[in-house]
Amino acid sequence: MQELLSNIRQCKICEEHLVLGARPVLSAHPDSKIVIIGQAPGIKVHLSGIPWDDASGKQLRKWLNVSVEDFYDETKFAIIPMGFCYPGKGKTGDLPPRPECAPQWHELLFNKLKNVELVILIGMYAQKYYLEKTAKKTLTETVDNFQEYLPKFLPLPHPSPRNRFWLTKNPWFETEVIPMLQKRVETLL
Repeated sequence: MQELLSNIRQCKICEEHLVLGARPVLSAHPDSKIVIIGQAPGIKVHLSGIPWDDASGKQLRKWLNVSVEDFYDETKFAIIPMGFCYPGKGKTGDLPPRPECAPQWHELLFNKLKNVELVILIGMYAQKYYLEKTAKKTLTETVDNFQEYLPKFLPLPHPSPRNRFWLTKNPWFETEVIPMLQKRVETLL
């Protein structure tokens, strides 16, 4: 696993497309029980090199009901984004994750993760990649039908502060999905 992580952290496969250059950010351990697959690091995470080291990460930890120490314990959580590097800024937010990362590295990582009991799919990119044809037309529909994907997968919206409107419009998420997510995480840890 350490050799694989080292290879990923040295990856430059898409560097020519990255305005700030390559800086793959991830964490994993062969004993990880829960895998969090998000989109791609934001600029703050790119600068710190620490996964989910931003407001989105704070909200995600709240949703999971875990401490910072537990969240960054690699034997508990593997953090594997769809794109390992900051993709740059677009008109309405960050650009989509680079498409090279997941096909190049995800299967190799999962081959080393032998104790995974839950894969949390954050955002549409992760959901479409992993749920394939079973993903619904929209992220909202996929998350609303989360029970179809259990016990292996659990789709979530992005915990970004920009998603306040989505959360307000979909109150069932906090009353149905979050309690189930917290109970499942507590059981696994």
